[in-house]
Amino acid sequence: MAQPARSPERAEPGVPPEPAEPAEPGAPPEPGETPEPPADHVIVLFGATGDLARRKLLPGLFHLARAGLMPRRYRIVGTAPAAEALTDQEFRAHAQQAVAQFGRSRPEGPAWEAFAAALTFGAADTGAAEPLVAAVRGAETALGGKPRRLFHLAVPPVAFTSVIDLLGATGLAGDGRVIVEKPFGTDLSSARALNAAIHAVFDESRVFRIDHFLGKEAVDNVLALRFANGLFEPLWNREHISHVQIDVPEHIDIQGRARFFEGTGTLRDMVVTHLFQLLGFIAMEPPVALEADALRDEQVKLFHSMRPLDPAQAVRGQYTGYREEQGVDPASDTETFVALRVGIDNWRWAGVPFHLRTGKALAEGRHVVTLGLREPVLRMFPLDARATAEGRGNELVIDFDDPGSIAARFLVKEPGPSMRLADGEMVFTYRTSFAAQNFLEGYEHLLLEAMRGNQALFTRSDGVERLWEVAAPLLDAPPPVAPYAPGSWGPDGIDALVAPYRWHLPDDRARTRAAG
Repeated sequence: MAQPARSPERAEPGVPPEPAEPAEPGAPPEPGETPEPPADHVIVLFGATGDLARRKLLPGLFHLARAGLMPRRYRIVGTAPAAEALTDQEFRAHAQQAVAQFGRSRPEGPAWEAFAAALTFGAADTGAAEPLVAAVRGAETALGGKPRRLFHLAVPPVAFTSVIDLLGATGLAGDGRVIVEKPFGTDLSSARALNAAIHAVFDESRVFRIDHFLGKEAVDNVLALRFANGLFEPLWNREHISHVQIDVPEHIDIQGRARFFEGTGTLRDMVVTHLFQLLGFIAMEPPVALEADALRDEQVKLFHSMRPLDPAQAVRGQYTGYREEQGVDPASDTETFVALRVGIDNWRWAGVPFHLRTGKALAEGRHVVTLGLREPVLRMFPLDARATAEGRGNELVIDFDDPGSIAARFLVKEPGPSMRLADGEMVFTYRTSFAAQNFLEGYEHLLLEAMRGNQALFTRSDGVERLWEVAAPLLDAPPPVAPYAPGSWGPDGIDALVAPYRWHLPDDRARTRAAG
């Protein structure tokens, strides 16, 4: 779980005088206490010259260092194929440019100097990994003691297996941990093959399949909202909730990633990996404890309660102009948009539809979960009394945008002589409720938890394979893609998918408030 950052900066983050005692892997800090930093680490970034490292990993690691959340002693070893090799100084300059462009703190002063001093580089190719091995050994010697190793595979999925094999062949894997980026396969057979390759070198307790959505503060806050408040948990079931929406529209298009997108599509890239994981946190049964094994056990149980996807309850779309993107097949049937209905067969959710929607080139970029509450049994108010209520009922709206918010929406009497109902709203926002320096972005949170050995927010192999089983009917018999205009909310037919309800987005009231 996310913890507040410590404010003091060390003169030399990465090499203080005394090493930390390793915490028990996976053990969460006590509530209200500032957590101890992770054990000493050598962090190896595969794909260190790539876009993910530049935009997220290097800026995120520097922010953790400034916040006092990195290990007391650490080294970061960048690696890439020999054709992209950098010297240590070049890697430090590359990292400084990345942090300056994408980071939240300027790369300057003693904090940056100490962080930069912890950066080294070692190239690695299959069968020729000597520079990387030497860089890792040198980092360990500089730290002294027995630092842990953490490998982050920020590489294309086709390279996962070769990197895992390299770590096994060189002996670097040892008792280290590995972070694997999504997608975790493209179907059930490929997911099983990838898991087998990983397990040949790393046992499951050392595998961290990362989904940055699960690192958002709002995911932890769902757990707090449900399980720390007697106000909400009794309502969290089919008796009180009529429907659930998980809506993740993206304003951006494919941004030149045609090669990746043509082989993946939105269902594989977003739904199986991201939206299903959010569904797991929203819909799972209460765990016996907020610990990795208990949380993931309940998620996997929920995944096994999900019905296989019905192609008749799905809409696939493709934005106009996608086929003209460079590298896209002119006759491509790849979807850039998916909306679908998911059913869950268990006592808590039987009969409650879960509506999921995501796509590229849509009207807004948002991350919103909406729980619609059932109307009261007795209709005391005439229909015309709700003329100003925009046709909405009671809703609980969780916005996952960093840093996020929670809104409870309800109906109130409009002032005046007659009984007319209007919308009311109570809103909690992270940004106005807590100090900004305590926020951790998704990757920062997950990198910290991986160093601590806490797998609570990382996906498990059996859960991944079950989700590909759920998706198989839609993968095997997808409906044809329907066109939609860039800047819209998707193709025709998506409103019928959620009837008799309506999509929470677009949210006219939020737009009106923002404009005002």
